[in-house]
Amino acid sequence: MHEPMWMFIGIALSLGGPWAFYQGFKALRIQQLIRNTPTARVRSMAIGLVEVNGVAIPRSRVSAPFSGRPCVWWGIEVQTLASKSRRSTVRTWNTVHRAASGHPFYLKDETGVALVYPQGADCKVGFDVGEETHGLGVPQMYMDFMESEHLKMRHIWALGSMRFRERRIEEGYGLYVLGRAFPKAVSRVISFDEEALAATGTDSYGANHVRTLDHDVCALIRRGPRDPAFILSTTSERMEAIKYGFKGFAGLIGGPLMTVSGLWIVLELLKFGR
Repeated sequence: MHEPMWMFIGIALSLGGPWAFYQGFKALRIQQLIRNTPTARVRSMAIGLVEVNGVAIPRSRVSAPFSGRPCVWWGIEVQTLASKSRRSTVRTWNTVHRAASGHPFYLKDETGVALVYPQGADCKVGFDVGEETHGLGVPQMYMDFMESEHLKMRHIWALGSMRFRERRIEEGYGLYVLGRAFPKAVSRVISFDEEALAATGTDSYGANHVRTLDHDVCALIRRGPRDPAFILSTTSERMEAIKYGFKGFAGLIGGPLMTVSGLWIVLELLKFGR
């Protein structure tokens, strides 16, 4: 490997180490937040930071853009091939676009109903739809989506390999939620007829569905302005705490090692240059 490449690696490790250390510290902070926040029932949760479990129920008509399946929440990634190993099938993908739905949905347990606003949430949901293309164009549905998102580089990206991934929270999924609860807003209902609700996109189950569940909502859950985390996960609280713990220790240990290794490489190259 040439000297300039080693110098680049050394500088990258030196700069990446503090970032990895910071991310590790942040992950352990979130782990402590998960462990120290008591799990509450929807009906009895206090206003402020809360941790609840329930079942996701849609409030509006939402369909995932790639699969077309009805869901409560969706997230997608559009990726281009960054590199491919010559001796193996390992590929490195570069995410060029991310998008997620922002429609509020209901979280229901045996005690009550909360309204969740997912904007800004870290959604821990696995990708269950993925398709790769191999250059010289992509299926029209993906091209139409990129056009609707005004991605100006779409025609250039389509000439190479691409990957399209989608994840969803569907109706009936069990959810663990860590977020901030706010009082239910007081609003004056003007009309609950089907036509009026259709105009606002809340007609997936009709007026009776929305009217009943909106009336039963105890509080709103969303991201607070200074909260370190807002988590929506299809796994348990315990699993989330374990994941953040591993990430935290990896960053706290790996970060300083990266920095020391990077500085050693740079210093050795400078010494050799003399």
